[in-house]
Amino acid sequence: MKPKVLQIRHMPGERNDRVSADLLRRGFELDTRWIAEGHELPVETEPYAATVIYGGAQMVDQVNELDYLGREIDWITRWMKTDKPMLGICLGAQMIAHALGGKVGPHAEEKAEIGFVPIEPTEAGQDLMPEEMMVFHWHLQGFETPPGSEQLARGPVFEHQAFRHGESVYGLQFHPEVTREIQAQWLEAGAHMLEIPGAQSREAQLAATERHLDPLGDWLRGFLDIWIGQQALKPARQAS
Repeated sequence: MKPKVLQIRHMPGERNDRVSADLLRRGFELDTRWIAEGHELPVETEPYAATVIYGGAQMVDQVNELDYLGREIDWITRWMKTDKPMLGICLGAQMIAHALGGKVGPHAEEKAEIGFVPIEPTEAGQDLMPEEMMVFHWHLQGFETPPGSEQLARGPVFEHQAFRHGESVYGLQFHPEVTREIQAQWLEAGAHMLEIPGAQSREAQLAATERHLDPLGDWLRGFLDIWIGQQALKPARQAS
């Protein structure tokens, strides 16, 4: 039986993103739950080797407004008791940070971070990424590294760009999973957001894509070696 990875998605529609493609290539089976569409999160965590929480248009400060976000926070807290790998991307990382007691909110100057922006590793993240790396963003809010976690990367707009909690819980503010097709969808559906201060124009983003998207995909494959690697094969506790 193939090991199974749970994917939690906040937006409707199938997306052949780079994380999904790489997990399938590694032999994992994917179980996808669209929680905003009414899908329930599994009661039992034992069948899953790891979980990935994706981004979305929702905000963490809507947890009291959107019931499913509150349930997701509770589920994240329970999952982390298993010591199994968890990866949060953008909103997913913010949800994990919130569950760990970290602050999540908008930029102090109400800037967006949309497009390609450089980040650099902290001392704790030097084995995880090169000295500087161009990564793709699409967000209005960010996290602060939560208590008991290590900040792995910093950026010039939103300072906190990546964190690790324990051995196998990671949060990434940026989007290494994005393909050219997904980027094109976001540029069309979110065209109105390109007027927000800090957002890069469509033309600037597409030009940067030709230089930086493939190297970002190369980095993602190495990162997933670290994140899921042997961690997914370790015995883990069942959440209670």
